[in-house]
Amino acid sequence: MFFTSYGFLGFAALLFLMYYLVPKKCQWPLLLAASYIFYFMAGADYLIYIFATTVTVYFAARRIERNLDGQKLWLKEHKAELSKEEKKAYKESRKRGRLRWLIFCVLLNIGILAAVKYADFFISNVNGILTALGRREQLSFWSLAAPMGISFYTFQALGYLIDVYRGTIPAEKNLLKFALFVSFFPQLVQGPISRFGDLAQSLFAEHPFDGRTVSYGLQRILWGYFKKMVIADRILAGVRTIVGDGGTYQGAYVFVGMLFYTLELYADFTGGIDITIGIAQTMGITIQENFNRPYFSKSLKEYWRRWHISMCSWFRDYIFYPLSISGPMQKFTKFSRRHFGEAVGKRLPVYVSSFAVWFATGIWHGASWNFIVWGLGNFAVLMISEELEPLYGKFHKRFSFSESGMYRLFQIGRTFLLVCVLNLFDCYASLADTFHAFASMFTVPNWHILWDGSLMELGLTGLDYGILGAGVMVLLAVSLLQRRGGVRDRIARRAYPVRFVIWYGLFLIVLLMGAYGIGYDASQFIYNQF
Repeated sequence: MFFTSYGFLGFAALLFLMYYLVPKKCQWPLLLAASYIFYFMAGADYLIYIFATTVTVYFAARRIERNLDGQKLWLKEHKAELSKEEKKAYKESRKRGRLRWLIFCVLLNIGILAAVKYADFFISNVNGILTALGRREQLSFWSLAAPMGISFYTFQALGYLIDVYRGTIPAEKNLLKFALFVSFFPQLVQGPISRFGDLAQSLFAEHPFDGRTVSYGLQRILWGYFKKMVIADRILAGVRTIVGDGGTYQGAYVFVGMLFYTLELYADFTGGIDITIGIAQTMGITIQENFNRPYFSKSLKEYWRRWHISMCSWFRDYIFYPLSISGPMQKFTKFSRRHFGEAVGKRLPVYVSSFAVWFATGIWHGASWNFIVWGLGNFAVLMISEELEPLYGKFHKRFSFSESGMYRLFQIGRTFLLVCVLNLFDCYASLADTFHAFASMFTVPNWHILWDGSLMELGLTGLDYGILGAGVMVLLAVSLLQRRGGVRDRIARRAYPVRFVIWYGLFLIVLLMGAYGIGYDASQFIYNQF
Protein backbone atom coordinates (compact mmCIF):
# COMPACT_ATOMS: atom_id res chain seq x y z
CA MET A 1 0.00 0.00 0.00
CA PHE A 2 2.07 2.90 -1.34
CA PHE A 3 1.46 6.59 -0.68
CA THR A 4 0.45 6.99 -4.34
CA SER A 5 -2.39 4.46 -4.29
CA TYR A 6 -6.11 4.92 -3.86
CA GLY A 7 -6.01 2.36 -1.07
CA PHE A 8 -3.59 4.46 0.94
CA LEU A 9 -5.59 7.64 0.41
CA GLY A 10 -8.69 5.88 1.75
CA PHE A 11 -6.69 4.39 4.63
CA ALA A 12 -5.24 7.78 5.62
CA ALA A 13 -8.60 9.57 5.36
CA LEU A 14 -10.37 6.96 7.51
CA LEU A 15 -7.57 7.04 10.09
CA PHE A 16 -7.70 10.84 10.23
CA LEU A 17 -11.44 10.80 10.99
CA MET A 18 -11.10 8.09 13.63
CA TYR A 19 -8.10 9.81 15.22
CA TYR A 20 -10.11 12.86 16.18
CA LEU A 21 -13.32 10.94 17.00
CA VAL A 22 -11.90 8.43 19.48
CA PRO A 23 -11.13 9.49 23.08
CA LYS A 24 -7.78 11.28 23.13
CA LYS A 25 -6.21 8.65 25.37
CA CYS A 26 -6.92 6.14 22.58
CA GLN A 27 -5.13 8.12 19.86
CA TRP A 28 -1.74 6.47 20.17
CA PRO A 29 -3.20 2.92 20.44
CA LEU A 30 -5.18 3.69 17.27
CA LEU A 31 -1.96 4.72 15.52
CA LEU A 32 -0.30 1.49 16.63
CA ALA A 33 -3.15 -0.59 15.23
CA ALA A 34 -3.12 1.42 11.99
CA SER A 35 0.66 1.04 11.64
CA TYR A 36 0.49 -2.73 11.97
CA ILE A 37 -2.42 -2.91 9.53
CA PHE A 38 -0.38 -0.81 7.10
CA TYR A 39 2.59 -3.15 7.48
CA PHE A 40 0.35 -6.22 7.18
CA MET A 41 -0.94 -4.89 3.85
CA ALA A 42 2.67 -4.63 2.63
CA GLY A 43 3.22 -8.31 3.44
CA ALA A 44 1.85 -10.40 6.28
CA ASP A 45 5.06 -12.44 6.50
CA TYR A 46 7.06 -9.28 7.19
CA LEU A 47 5.37 -8.69 10.54
CA ILE A 48 7.64 -11.24 12.22
CA TYR A 49 10.70 -9.13 11.37
CA ILE A 50 9.47 -5.83 12.76
CA PHE A 51 7.98 -7.63 15.76
CA ALA A 52 11.31 -9.35 16.48
CA THR A 53 13.20 -6.05 16.32
CA THR A 54 10.64 -4.34 18.56
CA VAL A 55 10.64 -7.05 21.24
CA THR A 56 14.40 -7.68 21.37
CA VAL A 57 15.32 -4.00 21.49
CA TYR A 58 12.62 -3.24 24.07
CA PHE A 59 13.75 -5.95 26.49
CA ALA A 60 17.46 -5.25 25.95
CA ALA A 61 16.91 -1.55 26.70
CA ARG A 62 14.91 -2.40 29.83
CA ARG A 63 17.63 -4.79 30.98
CA ILE A 64 20.33 -2.18 30.41
CA GLU A 65 18.37 0.42 32.37
CA ARG A 66 17.72 -1.99 35.25
CA ASN A 67 21.44 -2.71 35.34
CA LEU A 68 22.22 1.01 35.58
CA ASP A 69 19.49 1.65 38.19
CA GLY A 70 20.78 -1.26 40.25
CA GLN A 71 24.28 0.15 40.06
CA LYS A 72 23.17 3.56 41.31
CA LEU A 73 21.15 2.03 44.17
CA TRP A 74 23.96 -0.27 45.30
CA LEU A 75 26.53 2.52 45.24
CA LYS A 76 24.21 4.73 47.25
CA GLU A 77 23.74 2.04 49.89
CA HIS A 78 27.45 1.20 50.13
CA LYS A 79 28.91 4.63 49.50
CA ALA A 80 30.57 4.97 52.89
CA GLU A 81 32.28 1.59 52.95
CA LEU A 82 33.83 1.59 49.44
CA SER A 83 37.14 3.01 48.33
CA LYS A 84 37.50 4.95 45.12
CA GLU A 85 39.16 1.98 43.44
CA GLU A 86 36.39 -0.39 44.53
CA LYS A 87 33.71 1.93 43.21
CA LYS A 88 35.51 2.16 39.89
CA ALA A 89 35.92 -1.63 39.64
CA TYR A 90 32.24 -2.14 40.47
CA LYS A 91 31.14 0.39 37.84
CA GLU A 92 33.33 -1.27 35.22
CA SER A 93 31.87 -4.66 36.06
CA ARG A 94 28.30 -3.40 35.72
CA LYS A 95 29.16 -1.54 32.51
CA ARG A 96 30.47 -4.74 30.96
CA GLY A 97 27.11 -6.35 31.69
CA ARG A 98 25.28 -3.51 29.95
CA LEU A 99 27.70 -3.67 27.04
CA ARG A 100 27.04 -7.40 26.59
CA TRP A 101 23.30 -6.74 26.29
CA LEU A 102 23.95 -3.94 23.82
CA ILE A 103 26.30 -5.98 21.63
CA PHE A 104 24.01 -9.02 21.67
CA CYS A 105 20.95 -7.01 20.60
CA VAL A 106 22.81 -4.99 17.97
CA LEU A 107 24.38 -8.10 16.43
CA LEU A 108 21.04 -9.92 16.47
CA ASN A 109 19.19 -7.16 14.64
CA ILE A 110 22.01 -6.34 12.24
CA GLY A 111 22.16 -10.08 11.59
CA ILE A 112 18.45 -10.12 10.67
CA LEU A 113 18.98 -7.14 8.39
CA ALA A 114 22.03 -8.74 6.80
CA ALA A 115 20.27 -12.08 6.29
CA VAL A 116 17.29 -10.67 4.40
CA LYS A 117 19.08 -7.90 2.54
CA TYR A 118 22.69 -8.98 1.97
CA ALA A 119 22.86 -12.77 2.13
CA ASP A 120 22.38 -13.30 -1.61
CA PHE A 121 24.88 -10.53 -2.40
CA PHE A 122 27.46 -12.28 -0.22
CA ILE A 123 26.66 -15.67 -1.74
CA SER A 124 26.96 -14.32 -5.30
CA ASN A 125 30.42 -12.97 -4.51
CA VAL A 126 31.51 -16.25 -2.93
CA ASN A 127 30.24 -18.13 -5.99
CA GLY A 128 32.17 -15.75 -8.22
CA ILE A 129 35.35 -16.47 -6.29
CA LEU A 130 34.71 -20.21 -6.48
CA THR A 131 34.20 -19.98 -10.24
CA ALA A 132 37.39 -17.96 -10.65
CA LEU A 133 39.26 -20.66 -8.74
CA GLY A 134 37.89 -23.34 -11.06
CA ARG A 135 35.58 -24.88 -8.48
CA ARG A 136 32.29 -26.34 -9.71
CA GLU A 137 30.36 -26.29 -6.44
CA GLN A 138 28.14 -23.26 -5.86
CA LEU A 139 26.30 -22.01 -2.81
CA SER A 140 22.52 -21.85 -3.00
CA PHE A 141 20.83 -18.47 -2.78
CA TRP A 142 18.48 -17.78 0.12
CA SER A 143 16.12 -15.63 -1.95
CA LEU A 144 14.63 -13.82 1.05
CA ALA A 145 12.50 -10.77 0.27
CA ALA A 146 13.54 -7.71 2.28
CA PRO A 147 10.62 -6.35 4.33
CA MET A 148 9.51 -2.80 3.59
CA GLY A 149 11.62 -0.18 5.34
CA ILE A 150 13.70 -2.71 7.30
CA SER A 151 16.82 -0.53 7.19
CA PHE A 152 14.89 2.46 8.51
CA TYR A 153 13.12 0.80 11.43
CA THR A 154 16.19 -1.28 12.37
CA PHE A 155 18.42 1.79 12.58
CA GLN A 156 15.73 3.76 14.40
CA ALA A 157 15.34 1.04 17.02
CA LEU A 158 19.08 0.54 17.46
CA GLY A 159 19.61 4.28 17.80
CA TYR A 160 17.13 4.22 20.68
CA LEU A 161 18.95 1.26 22.27
CA ILE A 162 22.33 3.00 22.07
CA ASP A 163 20.85 6.18 23.56
CA VAL A 164 19.49 4.16 26.49
CA TYR A 165 22.91 2.53 26.93
CA ARG A 166 24.55 5.95 26.97
CA GLY A 167 22.01 7.19 29.51
CA THR A 168 20.81 10.06 27.32
CA ILE A 169 17.18 8.87 27.39
CA PRO A 170 15.21 6.61 29.75
CA ALA A 171 14.00 3.25 28.47
CA GLU A 172 10.33 3.22 27.47
CA LYS A 173 8.45 1.05 29.95
CA ASN A 174 5.35 0.50 27.78
CA LEU A 175 6.04 -2.15 25.13
CA LEU A 176 3.11 -1.01 22.99
CA LYS A 177 4.30 2.60 22.97
CA PHE A 178 7.75 1.46 21.93
CA ALA A 179 6.16 -0.68 19.23
CA LEU A 180 4.47 2.44 17.86
CA PHE A 181 7.79 4.32 17.84
CA VAL A 182 9.36 1.56 15.74
CA SER A 183 6.39 1.01 13.41
CA PHE A 184 4.82 4.48 12.98
CA PHE A 185 3.50 3.94 9.46
CA PRO A 186 4.36 7.18 7.61
CA GLN A 187 8.06 6.61 8.36
CA LEU A 188 8.09 2.98 7.26
CA VAL A 189 8.20 3.84 3.55
CA GLN A 190 11.37 5.95 3.49
CA GLY A 191 12.11 7.47 6.87
CA PRO A 192 13.28 9.76 8.27
CA ILE A 193 15.18 7.88 10.97
CA SER A 194 13.77 9.53 14.07
CA ARG A 195 15.30 9.73 17.54
CA PHE A 196 13.13 8.59 20.43
CA GLY A 197 13.82 11.76 22.37
CA ASP A 198 12.56 13.88 19.47
CA LEU A 199 9.51 11.88 18.39
CA ALA A 200 8.11 10.31 21.56
CA GLN A 201 6.76 13.47 23.18
CA SER A 202 4.38 14.31 20.34
CA LEU A 203 3.78 10.71 19.22
CA PHE A 204 2.26 9.60 22.54
CA ALA A 205 0.62 12.90 23.50
CA GLU A 206 -3.10 13.65 23.31
CA HIS A 207 -3.92 15.96 20.40
CA PRO A 208 -7.13 17.98 20.14
CA PHE A 209 -8.20 19.02 16.67
CA ASP A 210 -6.42 22.20 15.56
CA GLY A 211 -7.50 23.65 12.22
CA ARG A 212 -4.25 25.47 11.52
CA THR A 213 -2.11 22.41 12.24
CA VAL A 214 -4.30 20.16 10.11
CA SER A 215 -4.32 22.71 7.30
CA TYR A 216 -0.53 22.98 7.34
CA GLY A 217 -0.24 19.19 7.28
CA LEU A 218 -2.58 18.87 4.29
CA GLN A 219 -0.64 21.58 2.46
CA ARG A 220 2.61 19.71 3.07
CA ILE A 221 1.04 16.49 1.77
CA LEU A 222 -0.19 18.24 -1.37
CA TRP A 223 3.27 19.67 -1.98
CA GLY A 224 4.74 16.18 -1.65
CA TYR A 225 2.32 14.74 -4.18
CA PHE A 226 3.19 17.57 -6.57
CA LYS A 227 6.87 16.65 -6.41
CA LYS A 228 6.24 12.93 -6.68
CA MET A 229 3.51 12.72 -9.29
CA VAL A 230 3.99 15.80 -11.46
CA ILE A 231 7.80 15.73 -11.58
CA ALA A 232 9.38 12.46 -10.37
CA ASP A 233 6.98 9.97 -11.98
CA ARG A 234 6.85 11.98 -15.20
CA ILE A 235 10.62 12.17 -15.72
CA LEU A 236 10.95 8.50 -14.77
CA ALA A 237 10.06 7.49 -18.33
CA GLY A 238 13.11 9.26 -19.71
CA VAL A 239 15.40 7.78 -17.06
CA ARG A 240 14.20 4.24 -17.76
CA THR A 241 14.64 4.65 -21.50
CA ILE A 242 18.24 5.85 -21.23
CA VAL A 243 19.38 3.50 -18.48
CA GLY A 244 17.49 0.51 -19.86
CA ASP A 245 19.43 0.49 -23.16
CA GLY A 246 22.99 1.53 -22.39
CA GLY A 247 24.21 0.28 -25.75
CA THR A 248 22.01 2.72 -27.66
CA TYR A 249 21.90 5.68 -25.31
CA GLN A 250 25.48 6.80 -24.80
CA GLY A 251 27.40 10.06 -24.75
CA ALA A 252 25.14 13.05 -24.33
CA TYR A 253 22.24 10.74 -23.52
CA VAL A 254 24.09 9.68 -20.36
CA PHE A 255 24.58 13.32 -19.42
CA VAL A 256 20.85 13.94 -19.88
CA GLY A 257 20.03 10.74 -18.01
CA MET A 258 22.08 11.64 -14.95
CA LEU A 259 20.45 15.09 -14.82
CA PHE A 260 17.02 13.49 -15.16
CA TYR A 261 17.76 10.94 -12.46
CA THR A 262 19.12 13.52 -10.02
CA LEU A 263 15.94 15.56 -10.46
CA GLU A 264 13.79 12.45 -10.14
CA LEU A 265 15.58 11.33 -6.98
CA TYR A 266 15.16 14.73 -5.33
CA ALA A 267 11.48 15.09 -6.25
CA ASP A 268 10.74 11.47 -5.32
CA PHE A 269 12.57 11.37 -2.00
CA THR A 270 11.72 14.84 -0.73
CA GLY A 271 8.16 14.42 -1.98
CA GLY A 272 7.80 11.26 0.08
CA ILE A 273 9.26 12.97 3.15
CA ASP A 274 6.83 15.88 2.65
CA ILE A 275 3.95 13.41 2.65
CA THR A 276 5.32 11.67 5.75
CA ILE A 277 5.77 14.91 7.68
CA GLY A 278 2.40 16.20 6.47
CA ILE A 279 0.50 13.08 7.54
CA ALA A 280 2.07 13.26 10.98
CA GLN A 281 1.34 16.98 11.25
CA THR A 282 -2.36 16.50 10.52
CA MET A 283 -2.42 14.44 13.73
CA GLY A 284 -0.33 16.90 15.73
CA ILE A 285 2.85 14.79 15.55
CA THR A 286 6.19 16.41 14.80
CA ILE A 287 8.72 14.62 12.61
CA GLN A 288 12.13 16.14 11.99
CA GLU A 289 13.02 17.68 8.65
CA ASN A 290 15.22 15.51 6.46
CA PHE A 291 16.35 17.99 3.78
CA ASN A 292 17.57 21.56 3.71
CA ARG A 293 17.81 22.67 0.06
CA PRO A 294 20.71 20.26 -0.69
CA TYR A 295 21.18 21.32 -4.33
CA PHE A 296 22.20 24.79 -3.14
CA SER A 297 25.30 23.31 -1.49
CA LYS A 298 28.68 24.76 -2.43
CA SER A 299 30.63 21.59 -1.58
CA LEU A 300 29.99 17.88 -1.19
CA LYS A 301 30.59 18.20 2.56
CA GLU A 302 27.84 20.82 2.78
CA TYR A 303 25.61 18.67 0.56
CA TRP A 304 25.77 15.83 3.05
CA ARG A 305 24.79 18.17 5.86
CA ARG A 306 21.65 19.05 3.89
CA TRP A 307 20.68 15.71 2.25
CA HIS A 308 19.00 12.87 4.17
CA ILE A 309 19.89 14.60 7.41
CA SER A 310 18.57 11.88 9.71
CA MET A 311 20.64 9.15 8.04
CA CYS A 312 23.83 11.23 8.03
CA SER A 313 23.44 12.16 11.69
CA TRP A 314 22.78 8.50 12.55
CA PHE A 315 26.01 7.32 10.93
CA ARG A 316 27.89 10.21 12.53
CA ASP A 317 26.58 9.68 16.07
CA TYR A 318 26.44 5.89 16.17
CA ILE A 319 29.35 4.81 13.96
CA PHE A 320 31.85 7.61 13.31
CA TYR A 321 32.16 9.07 16.82
CA PRO A 322 32.15 5.74 18.73
CA LEU A 323 34.66 4.25 16.31
CA SER A 324 36.97 7.27 16.30
CA ILE A 325 37.24 7.34 20.14
CA SER A 326 37.24 3.57 20.71
CA GLY A 327 40.12 1.84 22.48
CA PRO A 328 41.52 0.17 19.35
CA MET A 329 41.34 3.46 17.46
CA GLN A 330 43.18 5.26 20.26
CA LYS A 331 45.94 2.66 20.02
CA PHE A 332 46.01 3.06 16.25
CA THR A 333 46.30 6.84 16.70
CA LYS A 334 49.35 6.44 18.95
CA PHE A 335 50.87 3.93 16.52
CA SER A 336 50.30 6.25 13.55
CA ARG A 337 51.79 9.28 15.28
CA ARG A 338 54.81 7.28 16.38
CA HIS A 339 55.54 5.78 12.95
CA PHE A 340 54.21 8.38 10.49
CA GLY A 341 54.61 11.64 12.35
CA GLU A 342 52.15 13.96 14.09
CA ALA A 343 50.60 15.46 10.93
CA VAL A 344 49.77 12.11 9.29
CA GLY A 345 49.16 10.21 12.50
CA LYS A 346 46.35 12.42 13.74
CA ARG A 347 44.51 12.23 10.38
CA LEU A 348 44.75 8.51 9.65
CA PRO A 349 42.27 7.45 12.39
CA VAL A 350 39.78 10.03 11.11
CA TYR A 351 40.13 8.65 7.60
CA VAL A 352 39.74 5.06 8.78
CA SER A 353 36.57 6.00 10.68
CA SER A 354 35.26 7.94 7.69
CA PHE A 355 36.01 5.01 5.39
CA ALA A 356 33.98 2.72 7.64
CA VAL A 357 31.08 5.19 7.69
CA TRP A 358 30.98 5.60 3.92
CA PHE A 359 31.36 1.88 3.28
CA ALA A 360 28.41 1.31 5.64
CA THR A 361 26.46 4.14 3.98
CA GLY A 362 26.99 2.55 0.57
CA ILE A 363 25.99 -0.95 1.58
CA TRP A 364 23.01 0.46 3.53
CA HIS A 365 21.63 1.88 0.30
CA GLY A 366 21.72 -1.47 -1.47
CA ALA A 367 23.33 -4.91 -1.73
CA SER A 368 25.45 -4.08 -4.76
CA TRP A 369 29.03 -3.15 -5.57
CA ASN A 370 27.61 -0.10 -7.30
CA PHE A 371 26.41 1.28 -3.98
CA ILE A 372 29.64 0.37 -2.23
CA VAL A 373 31.71 2.19 -4.86
CA TRP A 374 29.23 5.10 -4.68
CA GLY A 375 29.86 5.36 -0.95
CA LEU A 376 33.63 5.10 -1.34
CA GLY A 377 33.49 7.67 -4.16
CA ASN A 378 31.90 10.13 -1.76
CA PHE A 379 34.56 9.24 0.81
CA ALA A 380 37.38 9.86 -1.68
CA VAL A 381 36.06 13.26 -2.75
CA LEU A 382 35.47 14.35 0.85
CA MET A 383 38.92 13.27 2.02
CA ILE A 384 40.69 14.86 -0.95
CA SER A 385 38.76 18.07 -0.30
CA GLU A 386 39.79 17.91 3.35
CA GLU A 387 43.44 17.57 2.40
CA LEU A 388 43.20 20.46 -0.05
CA GLU A 389 41.47 22.74 2.44
CA PRO A 390 44.66 24.78 3.14
CA LEU A 391 45.04 25.41 -0.60
CA TYR A 392 41.42 26.49 -0.83
CA GLY A 393 42.04 28.95 1.99
CA LYS A 394 45.03 30.46 0.20
CA PHE A 395 43.04 30.66 -3.03
CA HIS A 396 40.19 32.57 -1.38
CA LYS A 397 42.64 35.00 0.22
CA ARG A 398 44.51 35.53 -3.04
CA PHE A 399 41.53 36.05 -5.35
CA SER A 400 38.78 38.38 -4.23
CA PHE A 401 36.33 37.15 -6.88
CA SER A 402 35.98 33.92 -4.87
CA GLU A 403 33.61 35.83 -2.57
CA SER A 404 31.38 37.00 -5.42
CA GLY A 405 27.90 35.74 -6.16
CA MET A 406 29.00 34.36 -9.53
CA TYR A 407 31.69 32.25 -7.91
CA ARG A 408 29.17 30.88 -5.40
CA LEU A 409 26.94 29.94 -8.33
CA PHE A 410 29.93 28.18 -9.87
CA GLN A 411 30.48 26.25 -6.62
CA ILE A 412 26.82 25.24 -6.51
CA GLY A 413 26.89 24.10 -10.15
CA ARG A 414 30.15 22.19 -9.61
CA THR A 415 28.75 20.40 -6.56
CA PHE A 416 25.51 19.59 -8.37
CA LEU A 417 27.38 18.02 -11.31
CA LEU A 418 29.57 16.03 -8.92
CA VAL A 419 26.46 14.67 -7.22
CA CYS A 420 24.99 13.83 -10.64
CA VAL A 421 28.10 11.85 -11.61
CA LEU A 422 28.09 9.91 -8.34
CA ASN A 423 24.40 9.17 -8.88
CA LEU A 424 25.32 7.21 -12.01
CA PHE A 425 26.24 4.33 -9.68
CA ASP A 426 22.61 4.31 -8.56
CA CYS A 427 21.30 4.30 -12.13
CA TYR A 428 23.06 1.42 -13.83
CA ALA A 429 22.93 -2.27 -12.98
CA SER A 430 26.66 -2.96 -12.69
CA LEU A 431 30.00 -1.24 -12.24
CA ALA A 432 30.96 -2.09 -15.83
CA ASP A 433 27.81 -0.45 -17.17
CA THR A 434 28.33 2.60 -14.97
CA PHE A 435 31.95 3.20 -15.99
CA HIS A 436 31.13 2.53 -19.64
CA ALA A 437 28.28 5.06 -19.53
CA PHE A 438 30.46 7.66 -17.82
CA ALA A 439 33.32 7.20 -20.29
CA SER A 440 30.95 7.49 -23.24
CA MET A 441 30.22 11.11 -22.31
CA PHE A 442 33.80 11.89 -23.36
CA THR A 443 34.19 9.40 -26.21
CA VAL A 444 30.86 9.51 -28.06
CA PRO A 445 30.43 12.93 -29.77
CA ASN A 446 26.66 13.05 -30.09
CA TRP A 447 25.86 16.32 -28.33
CA HIS A 448 23.69 17.28 -31.27
CA ILE A 449 20.89 15.21 -29.67
CA LEU A 450 20.33 18.10 -27.30
CA TRP A 451 18.81 20.23 -30.06
CA ASP A 452 17.93 17.99 -33.01
CA GLY A 453 14.73 16.53 -31.54
CA SER A 454 16.21 13.23 -30.34
CA LEU A 455 15.11 13.90 -26.80
CA MET A 456 11.52 13.54 -27.99
CA GLU A 457 12.20 9.82 -28.45
CA LEU A 458 12.78 9.11 -24.76
CA GLY A 459 9.14 8.53 -23.89
CA LEU A 460 8.51 12.19 -23.08
CA THR A 461 6.40 14.53 -25.20
CA GLY A 462 6.74 18.25 -25.67
CA LEU A 463 3.98 18.70 -23.12
CA ASP A 464 5.90 16.55 -20.63
CA TYR A 465 9.00 18.70 -21.06
CA GLY A 466 6.91 21.83 -20.64
CA ILE A 467 5.37 20.54 -17.40
CA LEU A 468 8.76 19.43 -16.11
CA GLY A 469 10.31 22.80 -16.92
CA ALA A 470 7.51 24.63 -15.13
CA GLY A 471 7.73 22.21 -12.21
CA VAL A 472 11.46 22.78 -11.82
CA MET A 473 10.90 26.54 -11.84
CA VAL A 474 8.31 26.15 -9.08
CA LEU A 475 10.73 24.00 -7.04
CA LEU A 476 13.47 26.59 -7.50
CA ALA A 477 11.18 29.47 -6.54
CA VAL A 478 9.97 27.71 -3.39
CA SER A 479 13.54 26.84 -2.38
CA LEU A 480 14.60 30.46 -2.78
CA LEU A 481 11.60 31.66 -0.78
CA GLN A 482 12.39 29.20 2.02
CA ARG A 483 15.61 31.06 2.68
CA ARG A 484 13.48 33.88 4.10
CA GLY A 485 11.20 31.71 6.22
CA GLY A 486 8.41 29.16 5.88
CA VAL A 487 6.45 29.39 2.64
CA ARG A 488 3.23 28.16 4.26
CA ASP A 489 3.49 30.88 6.90
CA ARG A 490 3.87 33.53 4.22
CA ILE A 491 0.93 32.18 2.26
CA ALA A 492 -1.18 32.01 5.43
CA ARG A 493 -0.77 35.75 5.88
CA ARG A 494 -2.35 36.42 2.49
CA ALA A 495 -6.04 37.13 1.94
CA TYR A 496 -8.32 34.11 1.65
CA PRO A 497 -8.85 34.43 -2.14
CA VAL A 498 -5.08 34.36 -2.68
CA ARG A 499 -4.66 31.31 -0.44
CA PHE A 500 -7.54 29.56 -2.18
CA VAL A 501 -6.07 30.16 -5.64
CA ILE A 502 -2.62 28.89 -4.59
CA TRP A 503 -3.67 25.69 -2.85
CA TYR A 504 -6.65 24.81 -5.03
CA GLY A 505 -4.51 25.55 -8.08
CA LEU A 506 -1.81 23.18 -6.81
CA PHE A 507 -4.45 20.53 -6.17
CA LEU A 508 -5.72 20.86 -9.76
CA ILE A 509 -2.17 20.64 -11.11
CA VAL A 510 -1.59 17.38 -9.24
CA LEU A 511 -4.98 16.06 -10.29
CA LEU A 512 -4.69 17.00 -13.98
CA MET A 513 -0.95 16.82 -14.61
CA GLY A 514 0.14 13.99 -12.34
CA ALA A 515 1.71 10.98 -14.07
CA TYR A 516 -0.79 8.34 -13.00
CA GLY A 517 0.03 5.58 -15.44
CA ILE A 518 -2.37 2.91 -16.63
CA GLY A 519 -4.93 2.27 -13.92
CA TYR A 520 -3.09 4.63 -11.61
CA ASP A 521 -0.07 2.34 -11.43
CA ALA A 522 2.23 5.02 -10.08
CA SER A 523 5.85 4.17 -9.40
CA GLN A 524 6.71 3.34 -5.82
CA PHE A 525 9.12 5.60 -3.99
CA ILE A 526 12.80 4.97 -4.71
CA TYR A 527 13.76 4.72 -1.02
CA ASN A 528 11.00 2.21 -0.31
CA GLN A 529 13.54 -0.53 -1.10
CA PHE A 530 15.54 0.42 1.98
